[in-house]
Amino acid sequence: MRRHYNRNVTEKTRAVFITGAGAGLGREMALAFASDGYAVAVTGVEGVEDTAVEIRARGGRALELSLDLRHPEQVEAAVSATLTRFHGIDVLINNAAIEGPTAPVAQVSLEDWHQTLAVNLTGTFLCDRAVVPHMMAQRSGCILHISSVAGLHAYPLRAPYAVSKWGIIGLMETLAAELGPYNIRVNAVCPGPVQGSRMARVIAHRAEAEGRSLHEIVEEYRSRTLLQRMVEPEDVVRLVLFLASDAAKNITGQAIRVCAGYGL
Repeated sequence: MRRHYNRNVTEKTRAVFITGAGAGLGREMALAFASDGYAVAVTGVEGVEDTAVEIRARGGRALELSLDLRHPEQVEAAVSATLTRFHGIDVLINNAAIEGPTAPVAQVSLEDWHQTLAVNLTGTFLCDRAVVPHMMAQRSGCILHISSVAGLHAYPLRAPYAVSKWGIIGLMETLAAELGPYNIRVNAVCPGPVQGSRMARVIAHRAEAEGRSLHEIVEEYRSRTLLQRMVEPEDVVRLVLFLASDAAKNITGQAIRVCAGYGL
């Protein structure tokens, strides 16, 4: 059943800026925040209009913005447009990411290395840099980096991705230390293997690289979780909503797993 938002939206409505919100986890987060009464800046390379249309169809408030994180001027323009429309940004969710290559380090091209870090790490930095001054001025805010369990331990055959996810955890901890005096909380969410199109691509690339079947790769991921199952998108969304809420007012500087016990 389609859920309608039925909210009294005013200029003082809380606003969230989400990257990679046109599909997958980003889309699910955008819909969930709209349901929770937020005005949502839906940003990404593709699919953003569909997400925004869905939010508005349910009675929510959305602003769709084309955003390629490899271009700093696009980041600045998207943040500026959001501030103009919603009169502030209360929550920033750095969700956009690409999988990067599946190959041993010796076979990773410099182009693939640069592209993965440009989107996943530098793109996160650019969004943080653009939004932080406004949060400092309002002396409040929440920033969430969507990292990965790949940012917490070795991740063979995925070096560029793993490095980018380690990097945004380091950036998160540094920002948390810098911004605490301004009542701005900064945390990272570290999902394990999440069911969806991105994970399906990762599995397919691993199967090809290792000469194994899709079933073998899926079962390997499952077997490495303590609960013997993959993570559902809604598991991640619920954690993100909690961390953005006042219920998490004393949580900052943390990298929090939602991974069914993957790799433990």
